[in-house]
Amino acid sequence: MRFLLDDEQQAFGRSLDAMLTAADTVAAARAWAAGDPAPGRALWSRLADAGVFALAVPEKYEGLGPLPVELAVAFVELGRHAVPGPLAETVAAAALLAELGEPGPAKRLLPGIAAGEVTATLRLPGAGRYVLDADAAGWVLVVEPDGGEGADGSGPPRARLRVAPGHGPVRASADPVRRLAVPDAGGEVIAAGTAVAAAARRAGDWARLATAAQSLGIGLALLERTVAYAGQRTQFGAPIGSFQAVKHRLADTLVALEFARPLLHGAALSLAPAEVAAAKVATGEAAYAAARTALQLHGAVGYTEELDLSLWLRKARPLRDAWGTPAQCRAAVLSG
Repeated sequence: MRFLLDDEQQAFGRSLDAMLTAADTVAAARAWAAGDPAPGRALWSRLADAGVFALAVPEKYEGLGPLPVELAVAFVELGRHAVPGPLAETVAAAALLAELGEPGPAKRLLPGIAAGEVTATLRLPGAGRYVLDADAAGWVLVVEPDGGEGADGSGPPRARLRVAPGHGPVRASADPVRRLAVPDAGGEVIAAGTAVAAAARRAGDWARLATAAQSLGIGLALLERTVAYAGQRTQFGAPIGSFQAVKHRLADTLVALEFARPLLHGAALSLAPAEVAAAKVATGEAAYAAARTALQLHGAVGYTEELDLSLWLRKARPLRDAWGTPAQCRAAVLSG
């Protein structure tokens, strides 16, 4: 089976690429890492005008979706251009509220997410204790287990969705642009029950899909920059890109990324949990391999934070593990 994008989807990807190429996404990412989200928010506003965040929001809540294939196309470009912010988390929050079907919370948040006026970050059960970019997000949503249906805790899993009133100290991760914090306890509970647990599982699939697409974009950007550098750097009087060993390393990187691409498109078509997990493994591992190749072929200069390459290098590993480590995703594939 071939998973090829149609003309409109390809044009959408090209338009986002052109817009982000013209924008100074590197400066926005560096400012975000320094605690200044203003340039990043301006970039989010432009992305919202292009319809990116409306892709995960149903039409009845002023969105365009759900359109997971188009969303995957968009997130590949967001990864290629190192756009900062809780991107996958905002999409997952939109999917959670839409799946939940609670008219109050959905009407309260989804139109703002679609318009780019609301950024959200999200923590789901089993996803660790931190939330991403809580200091820059307008809403910090937390889904927590709420016991079983029966008095003895048996029955279908239950969960509750609350809006955290704040967060603890912001901590740096392996990627300085990904800022982590622990959400505060308490806050308004806006939904509870078995439907919240089911909606959280669906939101996790959307988060994995968006993260997989970002990872593919990260890997493509790293490969593009490494190929360009290999054509410029010389050793023994010749560009290192002309050496057979370097050619093979770059070719292996390209093959891994291109083999991951149809898995991503297929997962976006089906949104089946096992297929999304498979795409997450493939794209995450391919992007991490691209980062290792980029670091090796750039040599010592690849370690410097001043080099823009570091923005992509330091994303590959955290995104590989975000919303499901390779081991967790492989287990999901096997159980699916």
